[in-house]
Amino acid sequence: MHKEKGHEHKSASKATLEEQTIHSLVELQKVHVNLAEKFDKLAVQVENLLALFELAARNFAKQPSMQNTERDKEFLDKIDKLLDQNKLLAKGLSLMEEKMRERLYGVSSSANPAPRPPFRSQMPSQQMTASTKIEEI
Repeated sequence: MHKEKGHEHKSASKATLEEQTIHSLVELQKVHVNLAEKFDKLAVQVENLLALFELAARNFAKQPSMQNTERDKEFLDKIDKLLDQNKLLAKGLSLMEEKMRERLYGVSSSANPAPRPPFRSQMPSQQMTASTKIEEI
């Protein structure tokens, strides 16, 4: 009788351990999904910030009364640096999201790529560099 009681106790603790493990995995998946959603929102916000910088640069180019002074050139160089940093951040976020998806689902996104619209910073026709003249915008 004592052996049966010990065996039942081991089975009950094993079932409890399995339930706790399943519960932990479900909670971990919820956290991963939440993190992926936040990365998506952040990527959209970064893209909107890039669009704002592009719009500001176009408005600067359209104003004929503005002279290209040294100060303006420095300002545009700073905007170009910000655009480059934005591209780097967007690429980093994409790589982080890809790694999270690999951990969550165990599948590389290169093996099964999900169709995603490109960021504006990745579109060659809209790409600005430090060598871009203000008249070209």
